[in-house]
Amino acid sequence: MMDQVSTTAQARASPSSDAHCPRPSGASSQQGLPRNGRARLKKQAFRVATLNIGTLTGRGRELADLLRRRRVHVASLQETRWKGAKAKELGDGYKLLYNGGVSGRNGVGVVICEELKDKVVDVQRCSDRLMLVKLDMQESLVNIVSAYAPQAGCSSEDKADFWQLLDAVMQSVSADEQVLVLGDLNGHLGMARTGYERGHGGYAIGNQEGEDVLAFALAYDLALTNTYFKKKVDHLATYSSGGIKTQIDFCLVRRTQLSLVTNAKVIP
Repeated sequence: MMDQVSTTAQARASPSSDAHCPRPSGASSQQGLPRNGRARLKKQAFRVATLNIGTLTGRGRELADLLRRRRVHVASLQETRWKGAKAKELGDGYKLLYNGGVSGRNGVGVVICEELKDKVVDVQRCSDRLMLVKLDMQESLVNIVSAYAPQAGCSSEDKADFWQLLDAVMQSVSADEQVLVLGDLNGHLGMARTGYERGHGGYAIGNQEGEDVLAFALAYDLALTNTYFKKKVDHLATYSSGGIKTQIDFCLVRRTQLSLVTNAKVIP
């Protein structure tokens, strides 16, 4: 039984259509997550991952094997390109909950390991770019948000709609519940963090864009965990184009829970 958040999500992304490199992991914690002042439970790692998979068609078994080898408990998927709102067993005890539009574009999902299947108490399929899965971990409710922000070429209306919907999802989560926002947020971050020191750890690569991502983190007092650990470029970058490597995939947690995160990195 999981009693803590460990976000050493050590998974890599499969090749995707938009030149994505390996995805970043989540975060790892070695402490209990008490709720309402209850005593801490026994320490236990909880590994999460996020990856833009390009398409999930024909790759379910490969994904399950990857997650098993990396000992990932929960994974957030983007660009599954599957239609409908369903659940599917992937193998090795992993179960996928997913949501996609009628066009077969975009699509998001959350993969749960066998030990956590009976911990799912709520699933909110908000759009083909956003969904939430709530887990009852006995001493804490943990909300897993899988997010896939519109790409640079999408309309400003699409981008605004996404962030407004993500705002609504965050506002629906009680302040005493844990939340992990995992996904491809398509916002390039750089080393500069003036005005965002509370959520930006200072270790990032990018082109000084990503204002929407930083504003979102600031609004909900979230920390971008993969900017808090000094890593080699290959363990930071999640996007590559024209020889330039940047960061667009993130794992965000409440700033008050950042001390529970022991590692966050991209696995090449």
